[in-house]
Formats: sequence, C-alpha cells, structure tokens
Amino acid sequence: MKTTVLPADTYIVINKTLLNERDRNLLIMLYQPLIGSMAISLYLTLWSYLDKSELMSNEWTHHHLMSNLKIRLEEIIIAREKLEGIGLIKTYYKENKGIKNYIYELYSPMSAHEFLTNPILSTLLYNNIGKTEYEKIIAYYKKVQIDLTNYIDITSSFSSVFETKGQTNYEIINDEIRRSNKRKLEIISKVDLNDLFSLISNEIDYRKVTKDTKELILELSFIYDFDNNILSQVILNSLNEKKQIDNKLLRENSRKYYQFENNGKLPSIIYKDTPDYMKIDNTSSESRQIYTFKTTSPYDYLTSKQNGGAPTKTELMLIEHLIVDLKLNPAVVNVLIDFVLKINNNKLTKSYVETIASQWKISKIETVEDAMEFARKEYNLKNKRKKTYKKEEIKPAWFDQKIDKNEATLEEQKEIDDMLKEFK
Repeated sequence: MKTTVLPADTYIVINKTLLNERDRNLLIMLYQPLIGSMAISLYLTLWSYLDKSELMSNEWTHHHLMSNLKIRLEEIIIAREKLEGIGLIKTYYKENKGIKNYIYELYSPMSAHEFLTNPILSTLLYNNIGKTEYEKIIAYYKKVQIDLTNYIDITSSFSSVFETKGQTNYEIINDEIRRSNKRKLEIISKVDLNDLFSLISNEIDYRKVTKDTKELILELSFIYDFDNNILSQVILNSLNEKKQIDNKLLRENSRKYYQFENNGKLPSIIYKDTPDYMKIDNTSSESRQIYTFKTTSPYDYLTSKQNGGAPTKTELMLIEHLIVDLKLNPAVVNVLIDFVLKINNNKLTKSYVETIASQWKISKIETVEDAMEFARKEYNLKNKRKKTYKKEEIKPAWFDQKIDKNEATLEEQKEIDDMLKEFK
C-alpha cells in the first residue's frame, strides 16, 4: 500500500534484530549492487538513529531525513521501497490530526551463504557485477578447506566437561531475548503449483515434493519469468534416477534455458517505477549509465572514476558546494563530474566545474536526462567550433599568384639600366 509522505510526517526507527559490523560489509558487497547506494545509505542512516542500546530512535521528521541525506523526499520513498522489497525493513503508519506517524523496523541482511545460494539474489548479483567481480565475492566468503585426513578429533563434549548440581526456583524465560531476525523475500509468482504439477502428474508425485523444492520452483519462475508449460519441461529435465527433483540440476537447467532463449544474457533487477526507457532496454549502455548516475552517490561515483582512489578534501568540498549551496541533484552532479572529466583531460578543476554548474543551475537542469542532453549538446558544439575555426592569415595579393620566370630581352634590359641610372 502506497501512502503520500510529507516532510512534516514523523517517523521512529525500531530495531527488530541484532546488527553488527559484519552486516555493514554484507550490505555494501551484496545488497548495494542490486538496490543502489541511495537505499543502502538510507538503511545505514536509519541504523545510526538508534539509541545507545540500539533498540529505538527518537522521533524525527522526514524533513530531517531529507536534510541529512541531501536528497528529495521522492528519492527517499523509492529507496525505502527497495529496502522493503529486498527484506531489510518493514514500514507501518498511522494518521494523527493530519500528520502521519511512521515506524521503520530494521531487519538483518541475509548471511553470505543465504544470499549467494538464493536463486533470485545470486543470479541478479552475478548479472549486475559480472563474472570477475562475482568470483571475487565467492572467494571472499569461501570456506577454508583443510585436509584433516591424518588428524584425530579430540574435541571434548559438553557432558564430559560439565555437570549439573543444585537447584533454583527462578523461572527461566528467554522468549524475549533479541536475536538476529531476517525477513524472507515475498515473491508473488504467476505459477500455480497445483496446475503446474497436474501437467506432469504421470512423471512425479506432487505430494512427495519438499517445501524447499516448492519454494525454489516459485523463485525460479519469478526470476526467469517462466510459465507453467516452460517450467514443467525444465522440471522433467531435472529429475534424478528416483524420479525426484534435483534442486541443483533444476537451477542449472533453468539458467541454461533462459540464456539460450535470451542470447546468453541473464535477467536483471529493476525498480517497478523506473522510467519506461529503462524497462524497455535496460541492457543498453546509455540505460546502464543513467541508472548508475541515479543510484550512485557523487562520492562513490568520483571514487569509481579514480579507480578506487578516495576523493581529496578539495574535491569533497567541491561536491558539497554543488549539492548544498547550488542545490544540484546528486545524480546531476554525477553527470557534471563525468562531463568535466571527459572534456578537461580528466581534471576536476574547481573554477571549471563551478562555471558549468552555474550554467546548469541557470538553465534549470534538474534531471539526469536533461543534464546528459545539455552536456551532449555542449560537447558537440565545442567539437564543431574546433573543426570550423581556422586562423586566417593575411596574405599579400600576390601570394598565391604564379610568377613567370622568363628572362628579359636585350632591349628590355637596356631600358631597365637607363631607369636605374636616375637613382644613382
């Protein structure tokens, strides 16, 4: 259910889990490539509002959140919905005298094992970051393998070390102890399992299909957009010798079928309210560039342009000036950074940036699309001037004339000598 949020509407943050520094790493490495830096920044900001015991925050207005993140309220709502969709927060609200009071509940990110074995999330992550980066993440979280063949396990058991003694009248209650709490992805698939298995009832007994396998089928139908007919064929090709579904084989066959039908490509995640140009062609380089501009903070974007090198203090002050003083949209600032680096020999000169920023501000450039179009026109105009501008040299009238080199006759030479005698 969507609601209209106003800057004056309030919110509090409630921690429904146990959060630690390892979770920050998971958020940035695994979640950020899918939902963008803005959504992760919102999660970390809400986390920072919790009290010292990390239970609940004070009450704040959304205007405070806008000022803190330096983004529009509409962008905050989009970021919040992405966090909700991927299972990191839950949102509640009530209305009181015209003011809406929101509650944002924080949940833990999945563990690396849960995330990377989830067919939806692992596939989307692979497609978003590519094979090389994906393999680096797998290597980072990979279990240490040690050959214990020649070792003997001498680990003590609990009962061999401890014994119970004495009695207590205290009633032990542990139902309210906090623990790591995660939300499952809520997937609405267009596949009906009863209808699906009715198509292959002669080959497999639906009653013997485990709960995990049923969930996997629904997840695969969602990520690859399979209908009953396609999915039934994939399932039949994924049966083992006991006529049971092999989950690993089912995942592999689903991926192979999709790639075969889509020229080797894998599906990617996209926000439902994304503009049409991204829904139609989210694989084009321009669409990806626009998405990057919109979902990356200027700090992170400049860091990526500098091959991972952190921006200098001067560059950070320049970015702050563009966002805080000139009120430029952070996404527009990314376009500006990209444009200046391209036309200024990879140098982010302060005076040069400020000149263009002022021009864009006066021209009321507020969206990524407008900024890219404006930058493209300026770039083309500059190149056109370079090609048409040539320095014209002032030449004598005779400069390009052909000079005859015929020798003078004897009479002409005598006439010239007589003329020269007058000047002696």
